[in-house]
This record gives sequence, C-alpha cells and structure tokens, in this order.
Amino acid sequence: MRRVTATLAAAAMALPVTLIGLPAAADSERAAVGFGLLYHDGDIVRTVITPASIPGKGVDPIFAINDGVAEQLAVTSVAPGTPGYHGGRWAVYVVDWNVTPYLLTSDEAVGLAQSEGDVTVTRMPAADFVCPVTG
Repeated sequence: MRRVTATLAAAAMALPVTLIGLPAAADSERAAVGFGLLYHDGDIVRTVITPASIPGKGVDPIFAINDGVAEQLAVTSVAPGTPGYHGGRWAVYVVDWNVTPYLLTSDEAVGLAQSEGDVTVTRMPAADFVCPVTG
C-alpha cells in the first residue's frame, strides 16, 4: 500500500503527475518547478502541480505505473483538446508489472500490455484527484 501511495503521489506531481503515483512524484528530476510531466498518446505533456484530492470522483483515466523503466511517467488517456477531457479530474489506475518493465507512453499501450498479461491494472478511487494538463 505504501508503494502504491508513493507512486500515486509521484504521479500526481508528475502529472501532477503521479500524485497518485500519479502523482507519483511527478518525477521531480523531470519536472520543472511548479510543473509535472506525463505521457499522452506518445507525447510528454505538462501539468500544473496543484493537485486536490477528490476520492471516487475522477472521470479522466490516468495510469500510475509502478516500478517501470527509468523514463516512465504516468500516462493519461485525455488532454486539453481531446474528446472527453474534464479538466484533469483524474480517475486513478495503478499499473503493476507481471514481466520485465518496458516504456508505456499511451493508454492504448497500457491496454495492450494488460491484454497480453504483461501488467495488472487496478482502479484506485481513493487516489482520485484534480490537476489540469497545460499541454
């Protein structure tokens, strides 16, 4: 549970990113002051690191990837300008590896890895948060 919480927090920062693991610490090494980074459709997008907790109320899927490769960031399925983006009201999913990790840079890649049994994806509604993507 501590690993998941830390990952989410990182994601949130990275995302905010990885707050949630997602906040997985937003990878402070890869984030500019006040900003976090995450992948969206193979591109790296930025977020403003001001996450606010909204347990169970997230709608935009974000994937916090535990124990991934060094350059791994959280992955989002939506961003400004894409259909279904709700301003960064993140529904947190934690991704755990069943094989040697490799880089995932889109929600489609996460889905494919899941369908091949490479990862297990678990919804974590208690980790939901709000944090906008800035592009």
